[in-house]
Amino acid sequence: MNNFSSGFHFPAQQRISEEERESTEEDKLQEEEGKGSEFNNCDWDFSLSTVVSSTACRGAASNTLGVIEFDPSNTVLATGGIARKIRGYSLKSLLPNYDNQICGSSSDSMADLIDHVDACDYTICTPAKLSSLRWRPGSDGRVLASGDYDGVVTEYDLETKLPIFERDEHGGRRVWSVDYSHSDPVLGASASDDGTLQLWDPRHEGGNCVASVQPSDARNPVCCVEFDPFGGALLAVGCADRKAYGYDVRKMVSPVSVFDGHRKTVTYVRFLNGRTVVTAGTDGCLKLWDTEDSRAIRTYKGHANSRSFVGLSVWRNGELIGCGSENNRVFVYDKRWGEPIWVHGFGEVGAGSSNSGGCGEDLGAFVSSVCWRQVGEEQCTLVAGGSDGVLQVFLGRRKSILVG
Repeated sequence: MNNFSSGFHFPAQQRISEEERESTEEDKLQEEEGKGSEFNNCDWDFSLSTVVSSTACRGAASNTLGVIEFDPSNTVLATGGIARKIRGYSLKSLLPNYDNQICGSSSDSMADLIDHVDACDYTICTPAKLSSLRWRPGSDGRVLASGDYDGVVTEYDLETKLPIFERDEHGGRRVWSVDYSHSDPVLGASASDDGTLQLWDPRHEGGNCVASVQPSDARNPVCCVEFDPFGGALLAVGCADRKAYGYDVRKMVSPVSVFDGHRKTVTYVRFLNGRTVVTAGTDGCLKLWDTEDSRAIRTYKGHANSRSFVGLSVWRNGELIGCGSENNRVFVYDKRWGEPIWVHGFGEVGAGSSNSGGCGEDLGAFVSSVCWRQVGEEQCTLVAGGSDGVLQVFLGRRKSILVG
């Protein structure tokens, strides 16, 4: 996948100016703050708990996992990607020894190895490759929406495993991202290759269009969208023009903020709290922004990302950021520091798990999706998916609770 498989080629980037080649004041400050700090500031111990794979098809590019999402109860996980399947997993099936691993110590050599067939609670076959999944608020975890490569947004009833809503308003151009507002009435949003972001009302058949904006121009796909999960009016989007934008959903005319600092396509945007958002770009950087004044607070570097969608997720309770990498590793950053606090190689179990990145990685593989479970304060769960279709589940604990 040049982003989760192939087919999507980012627009040619403009030449970087001499000014852009120079370090910004922000980067210089972080460089000084971060000297000698790699892994030393980590408040967390992480361990690999479970590997979910399939011997029959492991390594096939057609199994790339493009998206992982926990449901609102944080007890069910759904995945989607190139294989044209939505797979649902209960937390219990993914973490059969959860209680023992939380209470005691855990190492990668003790990780549970499970086949997808045994771990998966249900499978829904879809007509196209999937780029995005999102649970619809207010549905009690029953309705899951997908955005696909054919430009269609579909809602599925997870009890009947059947589609109950379809929206095809992007002219057949790939939908990269879907999301829902957290207010009443609930609105849907879809970001597409056609260069538009569309808001629609899922209560109406076909989804009546509420608003449509074009942040840049038709040559620049809109790659990601997220409503403020804390109930604010801001809607954040990221584009192939190297910028992210903030819109006020009450008046979708022009952006109220522009986050300008990436040197290549902005692939993901996530709200960390009510005042900050994190963006990811194919310039190999994550950036933290103040939504009040569009100021870049911090840049995070360490992972490799120059062409693909590698996933971005934030754990809001612990203010941790997770992302994948094109060198087949999963990275965790603490909001406070620009360097990673933990790195795990996606190689064979026991071979690629360490703070140094490990070994045993397949050079052609990469980590393509990540998702935090949004519960707890002293313990956390991170799930990562690979371009080979393998899921890995990690548990984290604050070091302070292990002392004494």
